[in-house]
Amino acid sequence: MRRLVLLGGGHAHVKVLADLAERPLAGWDVHLVTPYRRQIYSGMLPGWIAGHYAIESCAISLDALAARANVTFHETAGIGLDAERNELRCADGTGLHFDKLAIDTGPMPDLDALPGSAQNALPIRPIEHFIAAWPALVDRMLGRCRRFDLAILGGGAAGVELAFAVAHRATVDGWSHLRITLVGSDTLPLAGTPVVLRRRAAALLAQRGIAWRGERRASWIEPGQIRFEQGEALDFDACLVVTGAAAPHWPKRSGLATDERGFIRVGPTLQSVSHPHIFAAGDVAAYQDARPKSGVYAVRAGPILAENLRASCEGRPLRDWAPQRRALYLISTGARHALASWGRWAWSGDWVWHWKDRIDRRFMQRFGSGA
Repeated sequence: MRRLVLLGGGHAHVKVLADLAERPLAGWDVHLVTPYRRQIYSGMLPGWIAGHYAIESCAISLDALAARANVTFHETAGIGLDAERNELRCADGTGLHFDKLAIDTGPMPDLDALPGSAQNALPIRPIEHFIAAWPALVDRMLGRCRRFDLAILGGGAAGVELAFAVAHRATVDGWSHLRITLVGSDTLPLAGTPVVLRRRAAALLAQRGIAWRGERRASWIEPGQIRFEQGEALDFDACLVVTGAAAPHWPKRSGLATDERGFIRVGPTLQSVSHPHIFAAGDVAAYQDARPKSGVYAVRAGPILAENLRASCEGRPLRDWAPQRRALYLISTGARHALASWGRWAWSGDWVWHWKDRIDRRFMQRFGSGA
């Protein structure tokens, strides 16, 4: 029997598992390798911090989904690959041979680009590490009688959502001594979205008492202080890092074709351009038509990855995928209110949050979890 290995429990692989549960792949032994038994849906994480959802409502049980698909589950990480001998090396010391491999490991925090961040700050990813560390951070805040300064480094959608979520939780739970500063490299937050939305976000940050420090590019994080390429340093009691995604080191070392940042280069069928029996999707992939590192594209890649893996295993032609040029971005602002953008269009309001909430709940329910 031939073997298909799914490396990583990202959004695209969730769809592959659901497809296998509905239609088993005859003649193939399928394995899932991932360090976590669940996938926390990143779109709902700010809602958990804000207090809108229980963490269980934000989680897809990968082990249960694998069991329904008759897929063997390995609770470990992939740390190396011999792409010529078709051997995956795992963190638990085991090796796993494959005939075909699909990689959807999700993003890594780009800590190498910011010295001191791993030692002196708390990265938002891996999400499971952040979730485990969050209660201790809350205890630190509550144990402090005087002012507590929380710095959030990253002015993109994830950083903005996180700042709003913590501010809302502080208001609800009475953390009156908490001061939040959001730091970004652009003049306004939410780079890449319409200017009108960026201005709304900046005004709303000020309204919620969140300080915005724009045009600041961090160069070093020391204990209790962020240093910048220009301008005075920022002192903090705790720092959260929500900067860009980085590629794992092992794909490039394995001989897979990667882009200049180390992400796996794939063609329109999601096959590696150097090793066509290996597929990649989600943030670990560098698409032929470049797209932002966003869960939106990982979710959209899921159906074509499921279809093409099945076609490849069955010896049928594969289908090309052209990622959409524009994506809908829904950005929660702590309370049951959100911002939205589509191309040059922008909206905001309570109704946008309810729209986002319905989309998120529907996504979770589709894969066996409910919010």
